[in-house]
Amino acid sequence: MSKLFKYWKSHIGMILVIIMLLIVQAYCDLELPSYTADIVDVGITGGGIEHIAPEKISRDTFDKICLFLTQEEIELFSSCYDLNEGEIYRRNTDSRKKIDEIDSMIGVPIVLISQDAESLHQMKQGYEAGLISKEELLAMKEQMQEGMGDYSDMLIESQAVAFVKQEYKQIGVDTDKIQTDYLIKKGLMMLGFAVVAMAASILAGLISSLVAAKVGMDLREGVFKKVVSFSNAEMDKFSTASLITRSTNDIQQVQMVTVMMLRMIMYAPVLAVGGIIKVLSTRTGLDWIIVLAVLLIIGVVLLLMAIALPKFKVMQTLMDKLNLVSREILTGVLVIRAFGREKQEEERFDDANKDLMKTQLFTNRVMTFMMPCMMFIMNGITVLIVWMGAKGIDKGNLQVGDMMAFITYAMMIIMSFLMLTMVSIMLPRAGVAASRIDEVIQTKASISDQENTAEADEKLQNVSGVVKFDNVSFKYPGAEENALEALNFTACPGKTTAIIGSTGCGKSTLIHLIPRFYDVTEGKITIDGVDIREISQHKLRSLLGFVPQKGVLFSGDIESNIKFGGDFITDEDMKLAAQIAQATEFIEGKPDAYASEISQGGTNVSGGQKQRLSIARAIAKKPKVFLFDDSFSALDYKTDVVLRKALNENISDATVIIVAQRISTILHADQIIVLDEGKIAGMGTHEELLRNCEAYQEIAKSQLSEAELKGGRA
Repeated sequence: MSKLFKYWKSHIGMILVIIMLLIVQAYCDLELPSYTADIVDVGITGGGIEHIAPEKISRDTFDKICLFLTQEEIELFSSCYDLNEGEIYRRNTDSRKKIDEIDSMIGVPIVLISQDAESLHQMKQGYEAGLISKEELLAMKEQMQEGMGDYSDMLIESQAVAFVKQEYKQIGVDTDKIQTDYLIKKGLMMLGFAVVAMAASILAGLISSLVAAKVGMDLREGVFKKVVSFSNAEMDKFSTASLITRSTNDIQQVQMVTVMMLRMIMYAPVLAVGGIIKVLSTRTGLDWIIVLAVLLIIGVVLLLMAIALPKFKVMQTLMDKLNLVSREILTGVLVIRAFGREKQEEERFDDANKDLMKTQLFTNRVMTFMMPCMMFIMNGITVLIVWMGAKGIDKGNLQVGDMMAFITYAMMIIMSFLMLTMVSIMLPRAGVAASRIDEVIQTKASISDQENTAEADEKLQNVSGVVKFDNVSFKYPGAEENALEALNFTACPGKTTAIIGSTGCGKSTLIHLIPRFYDVTEGKITIDGVDIREISQHKLRSLLGFVPQKGVLFSGDIESNIKFGGDFITDEDMKLAAQIAQATEFIEGKPDAYASEISQGGTNVSGGQKQRLSIARAIAKKPKVFLFDDSFSALDYKTDVVLRKALNENISDATVIIVAQRISTILHADQIIVLDEGKIAGMGTHEELLRNCEAYQEIAKSQLSEAELKGGRA
């Protein structure tokens, strides 16, 4: 999980804004149930009367209330009311603090005066006549309050409000208007909170989506840059199929979970904590139900996650395997058809597909238990609250609105945990995906620039292109034996150096060492006397024109492929390169010539055309060193001869290194190096090698006629 949070660091400002918006949304959502309770308890049951302290009260009622107040309380009570000409007292303060004090002070006296008018009248006369003392009246008030028990406040409030409502009617106050005004006021406030909550939710959703999109973009960029910097060793370690999965599916998982976490994971705790605070403030005595619900939910989630989490890790590995099989089959579909292996390959794909399906079914089946369990807990808690709440209402210690608010808050708390469980379904898989992405990003490329390459780069400003192998040996990562051993030779400008040998002798490996696709294990390779490891990779590769064994073209057109080496390549350079590569004829034969489209991978051109365009791409770059890795194998003999002749005439100042299988391709090379099991078996011209090198003689006998062998030249 720490891997996920690490990707958020650069977006911390936007995340803080989201948190603020979620707090606003949660506050508004949490206020709505209390307003619903007020509408039910105050607006409907209490007729819109919010306080025991009435806004208007008759003089007679005022005097009766004062009977049960201390002198200090009478002074406070009197200070909040003014007597007008109609013998009606009007409240002169809107201070919430003072009104609350009066509410708590006159509740019991109002209940007392509302019970028996005749007894109260006699009591008042007795007090005025000095027959009943103030202490006796106050003792009567305390005795009544103690008799109501623990729920005295709620009973006093409901009875006092009913009395105030009756008092209003007697003095001519419009109680219907009071109720209507109260309901409208509370309704508008609820609407306002709902609108603010909606706006906060929409903004939080938009910003969360933006953050997730940027996280995905940053990850794709980071993975792409890292993969581009990988040497062949790292590419072999991860495999192309796995890197594609990590760059697409894994990043998509992280991006999707980021949205869910910013919207739900962050919102749920705020809502849950707020809901618990609100529940405690309802004074229902049903708090234990919430604790029970939370414990049940946590237990279910932990149990299901313990079962499913290991399978999520397996799932990503199986996804890699399926992508690998799919890629192999789609890439080699022609070979599969040619050998009639369709059925076997279908079975291989089906096995990989079924393995993934079985794992997904297992995790999905486990997770399908989560929602029914959550709904069962939610509905069970609702029934329990209603059952226990109904008992409280029946005893008179709980109001209907409070119970409704409690149910709503309880559902909010449970829904908060439900949100967490919904995200927890995706969280383990996203955690695995994040780890796989981080593994790529944190992998250090085995081939990198040294700290100070400027000095070496400066030395090669006027490079001539002398390539020297000085006691070079190379071993593949994890291999026990060297693939190349103790190679010593020099390739000079204006001359062609050819590499030939049997299959698997290390020809392509040798040529891959020059652009540093791999680094030498022992010895060194120099260009104009400078070790290539001291040169920046960008500078080194700018000196090279590399043509791989398998021609690679990119989607676009012919022009973009030939000018792939840089923006400095002009149209004249492009056309000259195409002419040297013997590609002009088929290019100009197309309706759009150089603007002709090249499909992905160059599938709409033949193998020979693809190879010639790859050669033209290298020539157009005007490098100091040409590296041809068996790049003439797809050309017919005539085209091969003409192309090599054109190369000799037009790039006479460059160093040319050719890997070849055919002797006919390298007959006229200035220097031929014969490799045998990674070692140099012979070096010299064609004629010299025919006389002195047994390995070369064997290759020549297999490819040349008797006449050519005797003549020493084709």
